[in-house]
Amino acid sequence: MSEPRKILVFSHRPEVRETIITAVGRRPAADVGRVVYQEVGNISEVLMAMDAGSVDLAILDGEAQPTGGLGLCRQLKNEIDDCPPIVVAVRRKDDRWLATWSQADAVLVHPLDPLTAAETIADVLRSDRLAVRG
Repeated sequence: MSEPRKILVFSHRPEVRETIITAVGRRPAADVGRVVYQEVGNISEVLMAMDAGSVDLAILDGEAQPTGGLGLCRQLKNEIDDCPPIVVAVRRKDDRWLATWSQADAVLVHPLDPLTAAETIADVLRSDRLAVRG
C-alpha cells in the first residue's frame, strides 16, 4: 500500500481547520488513497512546510488573519519552483475570482459540502499525480 498523501491545512482558527478536514475526510476518493493532515495556524509554519517539500497539497483559508490564504497562495505559487497544488477556501461564491487571481488550483466555498469538498481535493490530487510539476 502506498504512503498517504500529506495535506497541509492553514487557518488561524482551529474550528475552520476542523471543518475543512471533516468535509474532505481521510479518504477523499478510493483511487487517491488515504490522506493525512498537517494543521498549521500561522504563516511561518506554512512557509517551513512548503519549503521542506513535505506537502502534497495545501488548503489555505482565504479569510485567515493577519495574512489571508489568497495572498499567501499567490506568494507561494510565485516563489516556490516546484510548488504543490493549492486549494483556497473562501466564504462567498462571489470570491471565486480572487482564487483565480491567487493562482489557486481549485477553490472550496463555505459552507463546505462534504461531497464537493472531497471530490475537489481528489481531482486536484489526481491532476497533480498525472502532471509533471516544474
